[in-house]
Amino acid sequence: MKETLKLICFNFIFYVLFIFFSLIGIPVLSAIVAFQSIFISHRNGMKKFRRAISWYGLVIIKALPYPFVKVIYEDLDKTKTAGPFIFTSNHRSASDPFLMACLPYECVQVVNIWPFKLPILGFMAKLAGYLSVREMPFEEFSKKATGLLNEGVSIIVFPEGTRSADGSLGQFHGSIFRVALETGYPVIPLCITGNDKIPARGTLLLRPGTIKIHKLSAIICDEYKGFTPYKLKNMVRQLIADEIEVMEGKRNA
Repeated sequence: MKETLKLICFNFIFYVLFIFFSLIGIPVLSAIVAFQSIFISHRNGMKKFRRAISWYGLVIIKALPYPFVKVIYEDLDKTKTAGPFIFTSNHRSASDPFLMACLPYECVQVVNIWPFKLPILGFMAKLAGYLSVREMPFEEFSKKATGLLNEGVSIIVFPEGTRSADGSLGQFHGSIFRVALETGYPVIPLCITGNDKIPARGTLLLRPGTIKIHKLSAIICDEYKGFTPYKLKNMVRQLIADEIEVMEGKRNA
């Protein structure tokens, strides 16, 4: 009973703070960026806008649920490869898009249709240039993704398409790997563990826990040149699967 009350209190406080911060923080951050954009180029204005979205996400995932939920981000990339990057991550929870705020890069995400339908957040995502691969043919998606990469903007993709119901790693869709082969930009696998119930699929109930995010080494063009999209996506999927097993203590590093 005591644990149940604690869980209810945690969720009540989190969601009250979430709503309050969103109602105050989003307009304030938007106003600051809009004012700065008067004096800078459109490109730099978009960069600041996307960074502001990351600041918002960091508060949501690190500050508001603390100390019940802790987020640990580790950069394991030793290649020192210059970006922009194509980030590919496993997908376990609705909190995954917020966790991408841990990445210290200017990024846009490839999402399903439903995030664009969220009040305020969906509108902000559209303004930031987020892509919905299901709302456009591949040629249009590839053109927009390539344009962003050429501008120096990294792209984040959850190639499973939908979050896992049981924590297992689903099969990957190939669209973003076709873009990688066409453009030659580095592909970086991301691994998320610990947020299966933060929140669990089908509910908004958050449970205490520790979320870990590992950024693996970049796969540069010379390593995958000549691959098919099928071979590249399976290579990346295996790297993520192996690292997840290490993170969850199922195998040694």
